[in-house]
Amino acid sequence: MHLRVGGLARAYPSRSCAGCRAHSFSTSHLRRSVIIHAGHVQSLNESTNALVSFSTETHNLDFHGPLRNLTVAIKDNICTMHLPTTCSSGMLREFTSPFDATAVEFLKAGGANIVGKANCDEFGMGQLSTNARLRRSLNVNSIHGPVVNPYYSPNEKSVPWAERERRSAGGSSGGSAAAVAAGMCDAALGTDTGGSVRLPASYCGITGLKPSYGLISSRWGVVSFADSLDCVGVLGKSVDTVKTVFDSISSYDPKDPTAAAPRTRERAKASAESLLSTLDVNSSSPDLSSLRIGIPQEYFPSELNTTIVTAVRKVLERLSSLGAQLIPVSLPSTPYALSAYYVIATAEASSNLARYDGVQYGWYSFPSAPGADKSKPGNVYAHTRSAGFGAEVRKRILLGTYALTADAFDNYFLQAQRVRQRIKTDFDSNFRIPNAQLSDPSPNPDGVDILLHPSAIRTAPRLDSDAISGLGPYLQDVMTVPASLAGLPAVSVPAGLAADGWPVGVSIVGQWGSDELVLCIGNVIERTSDKDNSNLS
Repeated sequence: MHLRVGGLARAYPSRSCAGCRAHSFSTSHLRRSVIIHAGHVQSLNESTNALVSFSTETHNLDFHGPLRNLTVAIKDNICTMHLPTTCSSGMLREFTSPFDATAVEFLKAGGANIVGKANCDEFGMGQLSTNARLRRSLNVNSIHGPVVNPYYSPNEKSVPWAERERRSAGGSSGGSAAAVAAGMCDAALGTDTGGSVRLPASYCGITGLKPSYGLISSRWGVVSFADSLDCVGVLGKSVDTVKTVFDSISSYDPKDPTAAAPRTRERAKASAESLLSTLDVNSSSPDLSSLRIGIPQEYFPSELNTTIVTAVRKVLERLSSLGAQLIPVSLPSTPYALSAYYVIATAEASSNLARYDGVQYGWYSFPSAPGADKSKPGNVYAHTRSAGFGAEVRKRILLGTYALTADAFDNYFLQAQRVRQRIKTDFDSNFRIPNAQLSDPSPNPDGVDILLHPSAIRTAPRLDSDAISGLGPYLQDVMTVPASLAGLPAVSVPAGLAADGWPVGVSIVGQWGSDELVLCIGNVIERTSDKDNSNLS
């Protein structure tokens, strides 16, 4: 049975095996509950366009798993065998994966109820448009249409939804963030390449985690954009929810060639736990006297909105009142991070997307112009890629292809890799916890335990293109890109409201493998904040 819904989204049934047809009373009751919940989710989705397909089946849930009480949405570039995976692209509009991504397998094993697939920018490319005025970090590069931020400011409580200001949910995981913020699900999986989980979390007033690179399987079943940067991340309404999902899916995956080895994970975990054992973070009055928080000066540019600074200062004051030491630090390579990211991400994208030619991969049923020459494979490939890819994806393929040419390789790609290494060195030199990935890590007793900075330089921008101009969008990405280049864990948590009544996010960044530490500090910020949770529709 196919369930038709209005708008751009459709609901798809799961594929069931013959042996699963005999349901117990409890399973049948749960299935009815899931269908009712799916109808409620679809009604919520009409105003946000956060989800692009819906599930109405239980998929043989484990009723005793750690995620049994959670509903989860999956970003549309993460493979699911019971729901389409289109990457919000015309190239994959008919594609349904024959297998689940490893992260999805872990979700199902934990008993999570998957409610549907979340809208996203095409192939996850929601960052860094070369057009200074259009479609950057806004989740509008999607064949399913843009995602609308479900948050509304206190000043708009009495204003009908149709008359409210339309703001971006962020990109590229804007659908995942909006689904959580609107109450369609408890948590959602996204992918973060240069801030694609943290910016949407900040804009929508929820929590978003980009884990340490290699802790969550991000190669098996995740459609590639930039392999050395892409991370499956978790978004949720609370830090506890994010941590519960993270703990369930951050296991070693032998099918993922970039997965961190078990011994490396254990070394990193031991270092973080030795610090956590000195902190009293679970009491009503946490004791953070042994915590050293670094405040990177490069993350407070002159373009930063003053009300963002005010919200971040309040967070720092609360942490200081709990005993934390605030220490100014410098990450001198930060100004070069965005340029390096441009080169590396586009180069890897051009390589990964070369497979979509309409013959081996991709959907080829785009009508050719009358008289078009189809005798040469190159002509067919060119037509398919021109019709199947959106303007942003085509632009990045061209940029990345140029960076990998013989004439530009040394001056661009290799230079970007050198900058990336300097950024990693900057972080390592500032952290007290040694990097467990290094063969001979040396601890820095004078270093800091975490870094704290604003998640973005402003609140969610309006969806109309005139709201985006100048250097602002680039600086938004500067706040998130360095941690991605270094592969470090970073979590954005709500830090109150700006002067316009929209959410402000603050990011906590830790040494590689210190995911539990950054989540614990995020939990402290969440519990000690006075945020207003009543502004989500």
